[in-house]
Amino acid sequence: MSTYLPTIRQLQYLVALHEHGHFGRAADASFVSQSTLSAGIRELETLLGVTLVERSRRVVRFTPLGQQVVEKAHALLRQAEDLSDLVRAAGQPLTGTLRMSVIPTIAPFMLPRILPRLRRERPELELFLREETSSDAVESLHHGRVDCVLLALPFPTGEVEQEIIGEDRFYVAYPGDEPRDLPKEIRPETIEDGRLLLLEDGHCLKEHALAACNRPELRAATSMIGTSLHTLVQMVDNGLGVTMLPEMALEAGILKGTNVIARPLDAPAAARDIALIWRKNSPRESDFRLLADELRAG
Repeated sequence: MSTYLPTIRQLQYLVALHEHGHFGRAADASFVSQSTLSAGIRELETLLGVTLVERSRRVVRFTPLGQQVVEKAHALLRQAEDLSDLVRAAGQPLTGTLRMSVIPTIAPFMLPRILPRLRRERPELELFLREETSSDAVESLHHGRVDCVLLALPFPTGEVEQEIIGEDRFYVAYPGDEPRDLPKEIRPETIEDGRLLLLEDGHCLKEHALAACNRPELRAATSMIGTSLHTLVQMVDNGLGVTMLPEMALEAGILKGTNVIARPLDAPAAARDIALIWRKNSPRESDFRLLADELRAG
């Protein structure tokens, strides 16, 4: 039996290559040169005595065994992270490095309000942020690329722990030159077919908005889509339709400089829950619950 074992660094290189599908991008993400990353993976293959990656000029393809090794590498790296977290949790609360993914329909509206206070009151906390769609963020969490995720529920998250930060109500946004008087609250059935503008697929806000309206036919009517809430607001301001906006975006001033008018949606499920989630049995659970308290206070 070989006395040599793969190193954490070699496994990190392998996982990065699998994630990015390109040696150069994987090296950039690993903060090393491409030759260093490539050499590390070749050393791993030599150590194991197998080929994990088929290389060509244009394509990086993992062998079937390589795919299995990547899955094992994810698990081992998560355990290594847990070991570091265990030591870190024994020190001062909410200190050291913490990696958090935030979805795009929360990040630009909630973080600018919260981060300055966190930097001021938690100077020993080094918070690294990445903006990702809900599905990508949950995958990053389970693969150990991040420690926690700030997202909106309901959403399939797998086996996680969570803290609800608060409720975020939906509003319907109309062009300012609407010819009719708008009521104080908007009933879903009054939204005209063919006028609702939504975000592109991959954003959970789209599904939340459709669920809040409880009108399946609106899904087929969404022929125009936006890449961000700011884009949707500009589309509405130019008379292309109406859209659904979360309350936090309105409070952050997303309508500033436009003639868009927003009214709250009058429906039983007219809100989304903002939540912080993390992996079950994480040694840093107390840190995450403390962070959730900080986010609520923001």
